[in-house]
Amino acid sequence: VDFSQLTQRNGLSCNLQILNKEATPPVGLLPGETVVKEGRASILFPNANEVFYNPVQEFNRDLTCAVITEFARDLLAQRGVKVVVPGEKERVVVSLAEEMNDADVQMEEKNGAAVPAVTAAVGEKCELGLRVLEGLAASGLRSVRFALEVPGLQSVTANDFSAKAAALIARNAQYNGVEHLLQASCRDASMLMYEKRGKKERYDVIDLDPYGSPSSFLDAAVQAVSEGGLLCVTCTDMAVMAGNSGETCYSKYGSVSIKAKYCHEMALRIILHSLDQRAAVYQRYIQPLLSVSVDFYIRVFVRVFTGQATVKNSASKQALVYNCVGCGSFHLQRMGRRTSNGKHMKYSAATGPPVGPECDQCGQRHQLGGPIWAEPIHNLAFVQRVLSAVSGNPSRFGTSKRIEGMLSMVTEELEDVPLYYTVDSLSSTIHCNTPPLLQFRSALLHAGHRVSLSHACKNAIKTDASPSVLWDIMRCWEKTNPVKREKLSQTSPAFKILSTEPGLEACFTVREDANPQSRKRHLTRFQENPQAFWGPKARAKSSGGSISMDLQDKRKKCQNKRKNQITDSSQLKNFPCKRFKQGTCTHGDKCCYSHDTEQTNPEKTE
Repeated sequence: VDFSQLTQRNGLSCNLQILNKEATPPVGLLPGETVVKEGRASILFPNANEVFYNPVQEFNRDLTCAVITEFARDLLAQRGVKVVVPGEKERVVVSLAEEMNDADVQMEEKNGAAVPAVTAAVGEKCELGLRVLEGLAASGLRSVRFALEVPGLQSVTANDFSAKAAALIARNAQYNGVEHLLQASCRDASMLMYEKRGKKERYDVIDLDPYGSPSSFLDAAVQAVSEGGLLCVTCTDMAVMAGNSGETCYSKYGSVSIKAKYCHEMALRIILHSLDQRAAVYQRYIQPLLSVSVDFYIRVFVRVFTGQATVKNSASKQALVYNCVGCGSFHLQRMGRRTSNGKHMKYSAATGPPVGPECDQCGQRHQLGGPIWAEPIHNLAFVQRVLSAVSGNPSRFGTSKRIEGMLSMVTEELEDVPLYYTVDSLSSTIHCNTPPLLQFRSALLHAGHRVSLSHACKNAIKTDASPSVLWDIMRCWEKTNPVKREKLSQTSPAFKILSTEPGLEACFTVREDANPQSRKRHLTRFQENPQAFWGPKARAKSSGGSISMDLQDKRKKCQNKRKNQITDSSQLKNFPCKRFKQGTCTHGDKCCYSHDTEQTNPEKTE
């Protein structure tokens, strides 16, 4: 795609080119096209499903713009450039503790950290700015939004393997007046990134949001991102990463997923493990900035660095998961061991396992999952800056309230505690009433343990307490809310757990600090159903064709096994009894199905 040449300025100032809309010929709509508006972008979109677009992913795109803006603010400040965001105050303060006194300001000025004189605004090209690649751009909506909403950009490359998508990206760039920043590309994403592995050709930001798994692009991405660059990855194959197909998960990400209540956070840690493992091959390592599990997909933002000495820590950052199939208790086993020996670091094999042949609480066996990333999945200082910028400028994004709610929960999470339990699953195991969330959190706090919620699950409990402490609290709760012991099987986990006396006296008096601020303020923390059939959309079809009503009708039709619904039980006599054919029917003449051997299924004769 050939865009107009840019006029460059000499010196360290940014190269600016503001679009003259009167000189640009208008882009007309083709037959069957509509205009989709999101953020500051207006996208030409075909009615036929020729190019993929999911409106529910607006939260994903808003969050990405917010994260890249803060990343650009940090990185460009080192290059002497100050980014300017529309609607944002002059200085964003995260907390009162960050206010600096005069001595601190003078010290920063002496260290060369004075306020940069060069500024970069949205829609302007900056020669010292970021080079951004969207590997699978589809309609180019995300890239257009980058060009219109993220300041401090040098270029944005929107790539897609589909020729129709690449042509649409070029038209959308012209329609939004950002052809001076955005370049359309029709290449294989992996080959494009492999060709940019040179240190001077790498991208500062790479965004991968494929339809399904991103595993085939990760190897190229960790090589094509610059030193300290930002890698943004979306995974929509949650069924694989949440334990439905552990063998498939291993083939894609090098980790075995298991079905557990903490599967959504485990999915985050699986993709981080995969990224770190692939980066380590090239003596590179990752530093997670933000990792979120949202509905049917997960989104991670990591920085990639190079360092042979730091890569040696990779094994000690991964862990296997031992999950009890009976009560859901879990233990982590680090893959490596790292000990400090003066100025040097000693690396050795880890010792284990942390569990015996049977679970200490219920006597059941363990499942083995992983390895997963066992280090913190967020950079709380960075998250605080993003949260402060979004809350201070709420009109910038359409989903600002939800971003504020989710990031507030992220800042409250225990960063050094992997995975979580859920109160309802603990109660379900011993068949008792579920304790109120605040009472259960208060019991853990009274016992001297730390506890937090999780953004990945509404009723999650992240705590540094051991499984024995959790089950002691549940035993104490069961004494005030007894279950019928005579109905419990002696081989069940509930019978084994309740047969043991609690080792502590739990106090369920609600504490003031048991209710986190995000919950007190009633922030929008979790997704509400925005529309019917709002989940993952159908893959784009190259042949075109409308999918709006046909797809919904097909979904409704396939929900029922029988074409003709039976409303009267007497109609069942028209269907043969399968058990009678096998000689196992014991109902005789009272059977609601037909015992006529010559009768055939009316559905099969239609």
